[in-house]
Amino acid sequence: MVYRWHQNYFYILYISVHFYISEFVFFTEEERRVRANDREYNEKFQYASNCIMTSKYNIITFLPVNLFEQFQEVANTYFLFLLILQLIPQISSLSWFTTIVPLVLVLSITAVKDATDDYVSLTHTHIVNKYPILFFHFLSLQKEKWMNVRVGDIIKLENNQFVAADLLLLSSSEPHSLCYIETAELDGETNMKVRQSLSVTSELGDPNNLAQFDGEVLCEPPNNKLDRFCGTLYWKDCKYPLSNQNMLLRGCVLRNTESCYGLVIFAGPDTKLMQNSGRTKFKRTSIDRLMNTLVLWVRNLILAIGNAVWEKEVGALFQSFLPWDPPVDNFLFSAFLSFWSYVIILNTVVPISLYVSVEVIRLGHSYFINWDRRMFCSRSNTAAEARTTTLNEELGQVEYIFSDKTGTLTQNIMTFNKCSINGRAYGEKPHMAVMFKPLDFTAWNPLADRDFCFYDQSLLEAVMVGEPAVHEFLRVLSLCHTVMRVLVYKAQSPDEGALVTAARNFGFVFRSRTPGTVTTHELGKAVTYTLLAILDFNNIRKRMSVIVRNPEGRIRLYCKGADTVLFERLHSCNHELMNITSDHLNEYAGDGLRTLALAYRDLSEEQWEAWAERFRGADKATDCRDDRLAAVYEEIEQDMMLLGATAVEDKLQDGVPETIAILSLANIKIWVLTGDKQETAVNIGYSCKMLTDDMTEIFIVNGHTVQSRNLSGNAFSFSHPLYFFLGNQETSFLNRDMKKYFPVSVDQAHALEADMEREFLETACACRAVICCRVTPLQKALVVELVKRHKKAVTLAIGDGANDVSMIKTAHIGVGISGQEGIQAVLASDYSFSQFRFLQRLLLVHGRWSYLRMCRFLCYFFYKNFAFTMVHFWFGFFCGFSAQTVYDQYFITLYNIVYTSLPVLAMGIFDQDVPEQRSLEYPKLYEPGQLNLLFNKREFFICIAQGIYTSVVLFFIPYGVLSHATQSNGVPLADYQTFAVTTATALVIVVSVQIALDTGYWTAINHFFIWGSLGTYFTILFAMHSSILFNIFPKQFHFLGESALWPNCVAAILNRNPHLITFLEDVLQAQFISNNI
Repeated sequence: MVYRWHQNYFYILYISVHFYISEFVFFTEEERRVRANDREYNEKFQYASNCIMTSKYNIITFLPVNLFEQFQEVANTYFLFLLILQLIPQISSLSWFTTIVPLVLVLSITAVKDATDDYVSLTHTHIVNKYPILFFHFLSLQKEKWMNVRVGDIIKLENNQFVAADLLLLSSSEPHSLCYIETAELDGETNMKVRQSLSVTSELGDPNNLAQFDGEVLCEPPNNKLDRFCGTLYWKDCKYPLSNQNMLLRGCVLRNTESCYGLVIFAGPDTKLMQNSGRTKFKRTSIDRLMNTLVLWVRNLILAIGNAVWEKEVGALFQSFLPWDPPVDNFLFSAFLSFWSYVIILNTVVPISLYVSVEVIRLGHSYFINWDRRMFCSRSNTAAEARTTTLNEELGQVEYIFSDKTGTLTQNIMTFNKCSINGRAYGEKPHMAVMFKPLDFTAWNPLADRDFCFYDQSLLEAVMVGEPAVHEFLRVLSLCHTVMRVLVYKAQSPDEGALVTAARNFGFVFRSRTPGTVTTHELGKAVTYTLLAILDFNNIRKRMSVIVRNPEGRIRLYCKGADTVLFERLHSCNHELMNITSDHLNEYAGDGLRTLALAYRDLSEEQWEAWAERFRGADKATDCRDDRLAAVYEEIEQDMMLLGATAVEDKLQDGVPETIAILSLANIKIWVLTGDKQETAVNIGYSCKMLTDDMTEIFIVNGHTVQSRNLSGNAFSFSHPLYFFLGNQETSFLNRDMKKYFPVSVDQAHALEADMEREFLETACACRAVICCRVTPLQKALVVELVKRHKKAVTLAIGDGANDVSMIKTAHIGVGISGQEGIQAVLASDYSFSQFRFLQRLLLVHGRWSYLRMCRFLCYFFYKNFAFTMVHFWFGFFCGFSAQTVYDQYFITLYNIVYTSLPVLAMGIFDQDVPEQRSLEYPKLYEPGQLNLLFNKREFFICIAQGIYTSVVLFFIPYGVLSHATQSNGVPLADYQTFAVTTATALVIVVSVQIALDTGYWTAINHFFIWGSLGTYFTILFAMHSSILFNIFPKQFHFLGESALWPNCVAAILNRNPHLITFLEDVLQAQFISNNI
């Protein structure tokens, strides 16, 4: 389609930082007034235009804004501060280019990356903003760009076109002004939905009438609630209530509708799409937080004090021929300058190359995840994707996993499995089902779905003989739903699709609907019902009803919903049938099936007329409309007659039980957060291997208040969890403690608030697995936040739908499943793939390796830099603490950039301790990351100690040898050049040997980088200490002499000190043994 390229549009909108929202809204709206076709009136309110601005820069602002953003990073600001210090001659003994070269390199790379990302975002938003749309201007339809649409304009949409703004539907080409939309990019749901205009505006289908339409809408201000809209249309001295059913939201796609017209209510950043794409929380790893504390100042203070003492006691004796340089006039000021000089010299402990190397390593780990063919799903052609590069090592430290159930652990593909009708159960599958064929419905029902499988012949026989209860049961399934179209059913939930398909196969076929009728084929006969009212489903009501009039004139209410809600509203004569059906429901729930109860109520003409009047009054209410409608619904949904119950199956995904079992062995605690009822959750727990058959004792303590909860809770010891209610829905926490599991429930006002949250948390965390039932999306996020706030543990949330977004954003790590419910969970996630079973590989292989590699990288990096930097510290005691450097400035510049950068990068990217198969076979290998054993303050100080020891050897042995050594011709070796080169060469050799000993997994790249870096050092060494460069650039290359002189000096040292060779052999041997241990 011509609109296919638009699929990327919403992806860009969601991943962009929508900082511009606050820039467009200059005032807080209490309500919104919109007058159709009157731009002059609407512009008085300064409503936002429909232009989307996701780019942060332009040609003029890029450099200042980008630099300002980059210097928000502590590391960049720190190194800028060092650069400023190096520009002060009285402080710096190093040339400014030793800092500016790596700093400019880092800033440039980041700027190029930011510019590229912003250009891509700008390109996509320009395409969207310039997309053509038809709108009324000066009484005629004109083509205009999306960005020029304004609040109050009336625009025309055509089939398969994205909705340009939040619109009030005025009319449609479909009968009764219906239109069909797909909202996958908005709320994650892939099923089609229906919208309908008001009857008074449906007659405005003619463009001339629409161009003259002057109605005024008074409605709520911009907000992020996708499922509600409250407003009133004032037109021709009348007012008409507006609801979400009259709205088309930006992000939806018009389907199966030739065209429609809508009035723009919210535009651009005010649309619900943009209101829901708020800022994503910035996530940092625990290693990042630790690294930020490792900039040490103590050593600088020690050296500054040493300078003060030396200048006072010794330096004063040289004032006659070596006076202080202005403006230094006393030893205290000299010490002050020395402090900052040593800040410059010793900053190489945490150089800027550390931060660059960390990001390169993380990028490499992210590519490994993206390239992993074992995490590729061929069925959906979906690969794993690391959507962030900052959290890879955190994957190796996860202790808590919070998982959705439907679509995450299960496939979210529903099949009708069993039912209970008038106290009789149907749908038992034969024990040898593989030897039996499913029923053939097509022989007597040409409209049957050939993919529908059912084995129980008795239900088909009951339909054929005309049992009234069975017919009425199937009639409910064919009438009480929101499914659309003819035989290609488009349901708003997979459950509805499964139930309507079941009714279809048993002869009650839903054919079509209009705003006032529903047409079915009942056993081959076409029957049209007058649709009098639809009582919508929502999470509070947990039921849906329709009121219809059959061709004979009888009025009947049909209802389906959760059994806990429906049973409370049954007539008292249903008691015995309710008990039988309850037993069937418990049996179905024990099989892990999703259940619904079905009921009906006959209404007289008088009852209907009286209720319809109250319904119309509530529907037209301008304040508290939802509450008034709920009260009216409650009034009519009473004294119903029970028909039975349905059970649909949502099968587990492949590999879910094995994955959970392996993750549990890795000491990862798994909490399943689901909206299903307790019995269904229990069975899923067993199916997933979270619960086992030896968990037999169940304690249930019901309490709707803190007082009743406390009284009930006193009956148990601390190890026995309590029971909780969340919100208005019963919420159970099924916990496994040793060999038992204990369900739990409490009122939301207490369970997740200060007076109860700690008790709830301690109870739940004492268990190895937790299943939370009947939870809302907000409660999922609250549970995750509770664990984050009170437990020093890394949390991971995984889900597949829009209802999981809050939980995914709240956790330290968010994982999105690209399944049946759109891509909103994926867009909000840090990592995504298509199957839950890939989670074990993400954590136990990629996560563990990333943590191991990063820790080894950091340990070695700090070791080599302390060995390098502390030589300056020891040298300070022999140079009057003057901040003179041991090495020449070129070596200082190239040490972390050229000589030692690539070997440590290779180790950080490729190193392994065990193959991937062993990581999966032995999950206990994951525990060091959870306990943070490989890099912590203790390990850091061990690295420091090793580096200090190496620096002592590297400094004092050459110093002791060279201070009294001479060449064969009697010339002393004790010159600055020889000492500097000897120390630097020994340093490069020692740290290269050290990383060779630390490397656990050798590749050709490791060999090339380690030995190549050594070769590069000697090549540069001989070039920079040659007389050629000195003759050309005498001011830049101060070390004079032939490059061949240095090997002769080394040979002389070894010849005169044979014990030195033995000493170095002992050091390397001891180092090798310690690494093997």
